[in-house]
Amino acid sequence: MELKNDRYLRALLKQPTDVTPVWMMRQAGRYLPEYRATRGVAGDFMSLCKNAELACEVTLQPLRRYELDAAILFSDILTIPDAMGLGLYFETGEGPKFERPVCSESAVDALPIPDPEDELGYVMNAVRTIRRELKGSVPLIGFSGSPWTLATYMVEGGSSKAFTKIKKLAFAQPKVLHKLLDKLADAVVLYLNAQIKAGAQSVMIFDTWGGVLSPRDYKLFSLQYMEKIVNGLIREHDGRKVPVTLFTKNGGMWLESIAATGCDAVGLDWTIDIADAKARVGDKVALQGNMDPSMLYAPAARIEEEVAHILAGFGEGSGHVFNLGHGIHLDVPPENAGVFVDAVHRLSKAYHKR
Repeated sequence: MELKNDRYLRALLKQPTDVTPVWMMRQAGRYLPEYRATRGVAGDFMSLCKNAELACEVTLQPLRRYELDAAILFSDILTIPDAMGLGLYFETGEGPKFERPVCSESAVDALPIPDPEDELGYVMNAVRTIRRELKGSVPLIGFSGSPWTLATYMVEGGSSKAFTKIKKLAFAQPKVLHKLLDKLADAVVLYLNAQIKAGAQSVMIFDTWGGVLSPRDYKLFSLQYMEKIVNGLIREHDGRKVPVTLFTKNGGMWLESIAATGCDAVGLDWTIDIADAKARVGDKVALQGNMDPSMLYAPAARIEEEVAHILAGFGEGSGHVFNLGHGIHLDVPPENAGVFVDAVHRLSKAYHKR
């Protein structure tokens, strides 16, 4: 099936587009009343993820409201550790937790690599369902957490502020952590390739916690494993290239190293100026980002001003996918997200000369 709107894929491959494409991280989520209603039907978050029809419904909800240029699979970054048998659960107001954190080499050795079509088959069912229901309107993005980010949750047992357990493992028993990260990289390659075969037309790796590492340790414990994944991915499927985006939150100081992995695009958070980022790596990769999600609390005129500033920073030509610098906040007024999306399309026309 031909894509009616492929500007997101074209921008990732630095091909010409008529306007700058835009989507939002966490665009299917709690800021939308229709999402909250569907989650109420599902009962809880993981039940929503594991029901292909409901996961498809919430994936499509933001596309009904906004002229977004991509859909992103509704799922969670912790599906792989969950499928490894660690007992994922969610406590209200406290985020994800694991009943059985990884705390020894024997625990690492015992971890299975999940079969994407078996233990993670519900994700592939969701991908197939969403692709069918999109009817070629926009591309579908698949995703995974990075090995380092997955490992932080697995070793800490949930969210963390100081990351003492994972860093203790990194510095006191580095061989054990490398064994875990290597196993996770293998699992992510299988998982993302299965998403591509099921219908994902682009994939993204979220390295949420790479920015808590020193420059040396980032390359050692995070980046080398993302590069291993990039090298193991299917890069062409159904006659189309499958672009890969890497996003490290607080990773602005390492853009050149990220761009050198062989990925097609680098995601930017809001702590770096996009003009600087483009000057550093823009001839090598596309850039995704990078408005502060909190800007969506601002009046419409201020949102438009910020969009204009970021567009001007990137300048003319393709290779820019507009996004927030991280996920949309749950209490943002939905109409403000609409102002954002409309402003990107309207104001970016001047930067794409045909």
